[in-house]
Amino acid sequence: MTEILPGIPHVESPLFYRIVDTLHLSGEECRIATDLHERGYAVFDFPDPDFDARVARVKASLTPALTVQTNELAGRVQDAWRFDPDVLAIAANEQVLALLTKLYGRPAFPHQSLNFPVGTEQHLHSDSIHFSSIPQRFMCGVWVAMEDVQPGAGPLTYAPGTQKWPVLTNLDIGRRGTGAQEEHAQLPFEAAWDELIEAAAVKKESFLPRKRQALIWAANLLHGGGARTDRSLTRWSQVTHYYFDDCIYYTPAFSDEALGALDMRNVLDIRTGERRDHRYLGELIEGPPPVPPNWRQRLRLRLKYGKLPADFDPIAYYRLNPDVAAAQLDAAWHYLRHGRAERRRYRFR
Repeated sequence: MTEILPGIPHVESPLFYRIVDTLHLSGEECRIATDLHERGYAVFDFPDPDFDARVARVKASLTPALTVQTNELAGRVQDAWRFDPDVLAIAANEQVLALLTKLYGRPAFPHQSLNFPVGTEQHLHSDSIHFSSIPQRFMCGVWVAMEDVQPGAGPLTYAPGTQKWPVLTNLDIGRRGTGAQEEHAQLPFEAAWDELIEAAAVKKESFLPRKRQALIWAANLLHGGGARTDRSLTRWSQVTHYYFDDCIYYTPAFSDEALGALDMRNVLDIRTGERRDHRYLGELIEGPPPVPPNWRQRLRLRLKYGKLPADFDPIAYYRLNPDVAAAQLDAAWHYLRHGRAERRRYRFR
């Protein structure tokens, strides 16, 4: 069957009920797809036989970084996949990726992980403000409970059906995104979301899962964190955000789409640590220059692949290896990951 709307994810399509029987879904996959289409989220059991052991190791690994001077757990750790193999394994779970690929109609890849020891109490928001795609809606989140969640722990909250609303832009709220301060990414939209929820009389729901239960949410579903009424309770969890192939990836909060001003993102595929191309209908689109590896990434590279040669010359490496320069990859990173094994030259003789 020829796809009539290939630029819209299957689970977001207005033709969903016509196409769902052609997607070769199992009964459980069909249930998940229908929930996502109708409600904007779907619950399932995370498919990892080693999940309990992974959770124990993740807690032991991340607790020191999350403990403040009062010895109270707080905050979050972004992209712990860079140094924690269990966070990486959860984020890159092959069964989850295969499921998302079926649901959205394009290959999925993980691009960000967030680990939380406690509830966030975050205002209801749409992820489509923070990271989106062209075409729209080829992004989703998967939240997995690392313990049973109690009502007072600040459970995940969401507003069912709001994923079907139009994606708000800076133009809609009378704001320019280019030049905006990063701390204001979400705040300018919150009044509009509150007003829309009140006008539509949408009833918010809370997710009180048992350990191992996971929830997929659609890109535009309004979701956040409930109040932590019992500060002694933890809410260990991991969120992985996924993008899909053949898209442009950008941050709408700092973009003005009508002016062609897109804050394009440097998107990494968590599975490989490598940068993903921006594409528009298959055509390669030039993205922003890559961000150089930080000290933690360089240390990890050194521990895994060894030191750079003392006479390593990054300028010479680019000139001798124009494919690396064309891909805008960091010279040292590429040499350690690939160049040494490929016996690439790194200086003129």
